[in-house]
Amino acid sequence: MPLATELHCGFAALIGRPNVGKSTLLNALVGAKLSIVTPRPQTTRHRILGLAQLPDAQIAFLDTPGLHRQANRALNKVMNRTAAAALSEADLVVLVVEALRWMHDDALALQRIERAGRPAIAVVNKVDRVRPRERLLPYLAELAARHPFLALVPVSALKAQGVADLLRTIASHLPKSPPLFDRDTLTDRSLTFRIAETVREKLTLEVNQELPYGIAVQVERLEELEGRLVVDAVIWVEREGQKPIVIGAGGERLKRVGSAARRALNAQLERRLHLNLWVKVRENWADNARALKDLGLES
Repeated sequence: MPLATELHCGFAALIGRPNVGKSTLLNALVGAKLSIVTPRPQTTRHRILGLAQLPDAQIAFLDTPGLHRQANRALNKVMNRTAAAALSEADLVVLVVEALRWMHDDALALQRIERAGRPAIAVVNKVDRVRPRERLLPYLAELAARHPFLALVPVSALKAQGVADLLRTIASHLPKSPPLFDRDTLTDRSLTFRIAETVREKLTLEVNQELPYGIAVQVERLEELEGRLVVDAVIWVEREGQKPIVIGAGGERLKRVGSAARRALNAQLERRLHLNLWVKVRENWADNARALKDLGLES
């Protein structure tokens, strides 16, 4: 079905500190699992585009890594640059904050928005945790005093509360233009990217406390055989001693990760998938510019 001749169209960048729920919010806004979600801060490493297709609007959301001050490693610096670059693409910035909390990195995100000179909406996430709800009112007043936001919208991304109102609010502040994307477009990310990210999500959930950040996933082979997708993927770690942590006793952890990723991908893609995983070492890849480029983390 073709889109209308003119819609409220534009790019809306989701900006905020780590772990405020930007990726969960993106998934709720577009109605599909595009960004992986774990309890660990800085799970998102890439700029991820997701399309919300409405009857009178087309919103291109940009999920970004959390902006943070402690950026000592090359990977962290790349993540900060990725988030900052999304501001230059945006028609509208959506600052995502956590209800009743304001931290140094929230202030950093707001400073970046002010420096970019982009119009902004503030989204107060995780309001389902606020009891009684009246406790939110002073926080909203303080937030409104920090910046001339176009609107303040309370939501719970996890429970999809307030998401419809947020979509309408964002759309109302976008310019009218011909559609930017086809009606069937959901994201600009490839199938191999989505597979690699799903594996990384399941692995991060498994090794959350044991292996902080030094893992990356790269799809080396994607082939259709006998009605199913066959995928070979490599899990990269930074040191030889990290391999047994990922593999687990008798290979059991790696098997669990592979099974969880395969089930998730079967559901997401609605097709059968066979997944082969290997663990390899690339010394200190998170501080290696060439490695970051090879892994698609630096252009």
